[in-house]
Amino acid sequence: MESFFQLETHRTDVRTEVRAGVATFLTMAYIIVVNPAILADAGMPYAGVLFATVLVAAVSSILMGLVANLPFAIAPGMGINAFFTFGIVIGMKVPWQTALGAVFVSGLVFLTLSIFRVRELIVAAIPPPVRFGVAAGIGLFLAFIGLQKVGFVVANPATIVGFGGMNAERIVFVVGLMVTGWLVIRRIHGALIWGIVGTSLLAFAASRLGQALGGEPFAAPPNRWFALPSTDVLLQLDVVSALTWGMVLPIFALTFTDLFDSLSTFVGVSEVGGFVDAETGQPKNVGRALLVDAIATTLSGLAGTSSGTTYIESAAGVEEGGRTGLTAVVTGLLFLPFAFLSPLLSFVPAVATAPVLVLIGIYMIGPIRKIAWDDFEDSIPAFLSLILIPLTYSITQGIVWGFLSYTAIKVLQGKFKQISPTLWIIDVFAILSLVFGR
Repeated sequence: MESFFQLETHRTDVRTEVRAGVATFLTMAYIIVVNPAILADAGMPYAGVLFATVLVAAVSSILMGLVANLPFAIAPGMGINAFFTFGIVIGMKVPWQTALGAVFVSGLVFLTLSIFRVRELIVAAIPPPVRFGVAAGIGLFLAFIGLQKVGFVVANPATIVGFGGMNAERIVFVVGLMVTGWLVIRRIHGALIWGIVGTSLLAFAASRLGQALGGEPFAAPPNRWFALPSTDVLLQLDVVSALTWGMVLPIFALTFTDLFDSLSTFVGVSEVGGFVDAETGQPKNVGRALLVDAIATTLSGLAGTSSGTTYIESAAGVEEGGRTGLTAVVTGLLFLPFAFLSPLLSFVPAVATAPVLVLIGIYMIGPIRKIAWDDFEDSIPAFLSLILIPLTYSITQGIVWGFLSYTAIKVLQGKFKQISPTLWIIDVFAILSLVFGR
């Protein structure tokens, strides 16, 4: 083990790596509950998606450790799961089986880009302000979804949306949000998962009390804890239906989001952990890491969940001293037991996951700081990307109008050299999506 992971070379040991793997797992374990809760809105069986989530997280994280020897963990990504559910399935009225086919195809595209090193061209072609705007817009979108789940924000015929008022469930939501936020501020390992557990217990108690007083229950405890893994969504993807013109931009959006999620994570965590090549300035083993990430997305489509991506929460393990792939292997192994806990986890109420969605939204809006707001050539496409994602309930629309507005402004400014051939191709696909999109 020491020779395979080169522990001595990386100045670490088995005990440190195991501790780091546990730390990474605790910070990202919330995805076991949150991902099935979001994909359930697409009509997918909760227990089936839970098993798919665990399977992708376990296998992909272990692969990352064995192939790239890096302490990076992988699981179905936040933001991508919202796009899968609310952008593709609900927004475009695409069957979830076809959406899984799109995930699988995007994984193959990502895999091809990684093998032939085309990803560098795409990275160079995507305008930074659009990338920052999309990331922040997804953050707003997730927070919006969380607020909707508990009726904190509701439809209003006069103003489109409005405040839903306070009741027992929303009081529990506010308490859960404040307490979970406090745990995050205190940098408690597993803050989000502890927040989910605490809010669930509070919800069960408040619901029982409200029911005793004549109110409607909004949470109920499970009647059993264990069950064999559900394979309801395994291999249910429809690739043929995904290979249509109307699915071109969603597939591109899935690939785009996955690619930049992964790259930003690799760069950020590599800087923290010192995994940067002194000669090139690039993260070490980034090629192998992206290859594993692409395999994770392909596996996601087969297993029955939205795209897998590398988690920034891997930084928690790095901060604990994790320096090799053994950290990722430990993280992956820790996911496996939860494949048998679907009856318990399926009873986690929406009021317990909603605070986590809001807090993840706060985290994801961070790139807004990198936008040069006083430079309107950058801020206009960034703002359109940011604001249109939640307002149109579509990540695709944010990406499309971000690209097209950036290109249009550069053309009007006569700065044709700042528009790469790759970006022109992307713009063509963006226009096609508006013409042929559903």
